[in-house]
Amino acid sequence: MLDKEQLDEFFKTEFPQADFIIQELGKRSAVVKKEIGHQHLRPGGTVSGPTMMEVADTALYVAILNEIGLVSLAVTTNLNINFLRKPAANKDIIGECRLIKVGKSLIVGDVFLYSEGMAEPIAHATGTYSVPH
Repeated sequence: MLDKEQLDEFFKTEFPQADFIIQELGKRSAVVKKEIGHQHLRPGGTVSGPTMMEVADTALYVAILNEIGLVSLAVTTNLNINFLRKPAANKDIIGECRLIKVGKSLIVGDVFLYSEGMAEPIAHATGTYSVPH
């Protein structure tokens, strides 16, 4: 397992466009936060679907790197998301990931997304990553 500083440095170097905060790291788990601004909203006063998908994919990637090390070429092969309720437009999005299966070539995890401070999830995603050998 890595520490938060190692992952922060990795993302700063390899993905300078990344704009999220790693809140927690655990065994086969991670929690990330995306600060929501006007650019993340869609008509109707809600957070856009692509923004929520980004948070889900990011949480998966952080949890995976924390588990297997800094493998920049691990890639998403599948991401499925169910939008459960309208997110709050004035709250940040929290992604809580747990890895379900960590294999040699494929890793599967799920992510619950929340509007910060709210108990009920706004979305649930499952994803699979391919890990290079």
